[in-house]
Amino acid sequence: MLEEFKEEEIVNKVGGRFKLSALIQKRIVALNRGARPLVELQTKNHMEVVVQEIMEDKIYLDQSGEVAIVEEAVSPLEGVEYDDAGPSLEDLAP
Repeated sequence: MLEEFKEEEIVNKVGGRFKLSALIQKRIVALNRGARPLVELQTKNHMEVVVQEIMEDKIYLDQSGEVAIVEEAVSPLEGVEYDDAGPSLEDLAP
């Protein structure tokens, strides 16, 4: 038995035992169909992978009961280059 199931933390993180069960089942099906794991573990045991994904807040059940992946937040200004800090005084003169 995985150590995470001995604690209530994983159950509370997902929102209950039934949601946890559904999330695990659906994510294992996705992994069996070729989905890439969202964590790097030295195991081929899909249960361990899914539990680690849950513990690292990588997946959750959305409002429709489907597995959703947490997207990394990317700043909308990331990668934008500016050539100056704004208009010059010449641009502002009438």
